[in-house]
Parts: sequence; structure tokens; C-alpha cells
Amino acid sequence: MSVKLVCSVCGSELPPLSRRSTCACGGLLDVVQRPAETGRSLRRRFDRRQGSGDPAVAGSGVWRFRELLLPGRGPIVTHPEGGTPLFRRDAISRFAGHADLALKHEGHNPTGSFKDRGMTVAVTHALRSSAPAVACASTGNTSASMAAYAAQAGLKALVFVPAGRIAFGKLAQALAYGARTLLVKADFDACLRLAREAHERLGIALLNSINPWRIEGQKTLVFELLQQRGWEAPDWIVVPAGNLGNTAAFGKALAELRALGLLKRVPRIAAVQARGASPFFRSYRGGFARRYRVRAETAATAIRIGDPASHDRAVRSIRETRGIVTAVSDREILEAKAVVDAAGIGCEPASAASVAGVRRLVAEGVIRKGDAVVAVLTGHLLKDPGAVIDFHSRTGARRNPPVTIAPRLAEVERQLRRL
Repeated sequence: MSVKLVCSVCGSELPPLSRRSTCACGGLLDVVQRPAETGRSLRRRFDRRQGSGDPAVAGSGVWRFRELLLPGRGPIVTHPEGGTPLFRRDAISRFAGHADLALKHEGHNPTGSFKDRGMTVAVTHALRSSAPAVACASTGNTSASMAAYAAQAGLKALVFVPAGRIAFGKLAQALAYGARTLLVKADFDACLRLAREAHERLGIALLNSINPWRIEGQKTLVFELLQQRGWEAPDWIVVPAGNLGNTAAFGKALAELRALGLLKRVPRIAAVQARGASPFFRSYRGGFARRYRVRAETAATAIRIGDPASHDRAVRSIRETRGIVTAVSDREILEAKAVVDAAGIGCEPASAASVAGVRRLVAEGVIRKGDAVVAVLTGHLLKDPGAVIDFHSRTGARRNPPVTIAPRLAEVERQLRRL
């Protein structure tokens, strides 16, 4: 297996155990791999591992695909992660207006979000490269995931989060897992700038999605959903878009699978932003001629990002998959979330952007009747319980507020009739 890090701007090459997240020129680094095995042989190997007894490869929906991840031998930091379900629910399909809709729920990962896929690989790399500590800037899910994997690996962890702008469920995880959590009096983008400065000057491994090994782990979401579908590609993969790590990773995964002979037809990627945090959507509307930076405001805190770090990689993914970018309002996101929640699945607000995006794209005629669609739910319902309470405390057709009653059976009977 041949692996190297290549700068996407100047083409410089770095060894795979380099702890750098970016090139000296400022460009993002891509992992370029040439596995010894390709085609049906590699696919059979992946499928055999799915039922093997080795928890490091079978129990993990990430390390099952290790030939396409991290080179060399050494410790693997795994919970395990991945193995997340594909759901189908009639109520959600009716809401979206599309019959062939499946939901890939990444909230079933160990810390409750898709971040675990990238973090298992990035923390494993940090451990193997003898990093003195790991760090990240976060709106919540990244910090929770990094803190958990760093604790397992025995690495010091430093988290930069915007003060007063993180859901308590996510902040609680970072604290519980032992990371030193710094509440920065600024927004996420300023937190990331500070974390990058710490990485450059203090030698700390930076584990945001600009880290190339994070992208390698996040690729496996696509590998796994294709494996779950018998390696039959859907027409669309729809994903919430904040810092754009998933958009970048999905495009990379699809390009690699096609080059390896594991994919005949490439699905189109639809990246969905919140309207109040939609710099990538603005760039897309202008043909990506200009990169925008905005002051992000949205109830979907996980995608409340105004200057996405993986912008350039994501542009490549959209172009190579003939993908699209759209934006939906907070009202659309929260309504979609209420539908997903009421179907017994549940998700955090940012996750529901993908379902709201499907509904919008169906209404616009972009997603056509008969298209097979997989929408990604990125995080668990309990990541942001405050959003649930707030939504159901308001007025609206989908609200389900708690009801106070006297301790009498007649009161119970009255409420039962109202169901």
C-alpha cells in the first residue's frame, strides 16, 4: 500500500506520519492512497470482515475498510464506531414528498454523531505520530468526539468552543470525557483560528476537519451505506453542510471507489446549509467564482459556521459528482426535525437540514420521482434537548407540550381521549 500527503495547492508531498494539518503554503493536505488490492477482491475482503470475529475490524464500520484509511501497523483507537442503521419511515417519506428515501443515522455512533468516524482515524494517527496533545475548535460534536477518543488513547485534549453558543448536551460530553475546555468569547471561526495558531506554534495535533485523517475516516460513511445497499449506489446522497468536512469526504470516497472499480455509477451529492449560515450556498450560486464568509446565525448549532474550513475540498466534491448546494430556513429545519422525531428516530436540529433539503429539492423538481435518495442524519436527538423543549413549548401544528394534571384517574382518561 502506497500512501502520501499531498498539498492541494502547491503539490508538495509530506510523509504519512507528519502531524501537519496544512501545508507550509497554507493549502489543505489530501491523503493519496494506492492500495495493493482493487475491484472485486477488495470488496470481498470488506464483506468478509463484516461478519468476522475481530472487533477492531468487524465491530467498526470504519476499520472494516482499513486498506483505504491509515497505512502501517500499530494501535487502533476504536470504541468501535460506525455500523449505523439505514431507516425508512413512511411518515418521513410523505413529509419529504418522496417514496424512495432512506435515512443514514450517524447519531448511533458512540458519542452520538458522525464525528466519531473521522476521530477514530485522526486520534489513531496522532497516537502513532507521538503527538504531545490534541486540540479542536468546535460547535459541540467535534469536541465531544475528540475528548472521548483522546481519553481512550491517553492523550491530553484541548477544546476551543464559542462561549454561550454550544448546546449543553455537547458541552457536557467534553467536560465528562476530561478535555480541558476553553470557552472563547468569540464565534466558531475565531475559535478555529486560535486552535490553528496553537497547532502551528505549540506542536499540538489539530483534529478539526482540515486534518486529512479526519476526512479519511468520514469517507467510510459512504463505504458503509453502499455496503448496506449491496454496493448499489443511490442517485442522491443528501448531507447537512457546515464546515463541509462531510461534503469533502463523500466526494473523495466516491472518486476512490470508482477508481478502484467498486462503483459503476457515482451518486450526486446535495449539500444543505441553514439559510442563516450559508456561505457555501452563496458561492455555489455564483459558480464558485468567489468564496464567501458570513456571520452565521441558525438554531442548527452544529452547522452554525460562517467560514467553512473545507470549502475548497467541498467545491471539488460538488463539481465531480454533479452535485448541488441548497439552503433551508430554521423553520424548515425544525419542522423536518419534528417529523423525524415523531417517527421514533429523533435527531439534532442540524441533522434535519438534510430532510428539509430533500423536501425542497423534490418540490423544485431537482430530485425526481424514482430517484433513490439517502439523507444523512448527523447527530443524536439528545445532543440538543433544549431545542426540543423550546420547539414543543411554542404554538404550531406539530407541537407536543407536556400537560400538567391533578392526580386523578379521570384526568388520565381525559388525556387518553385526546391522543
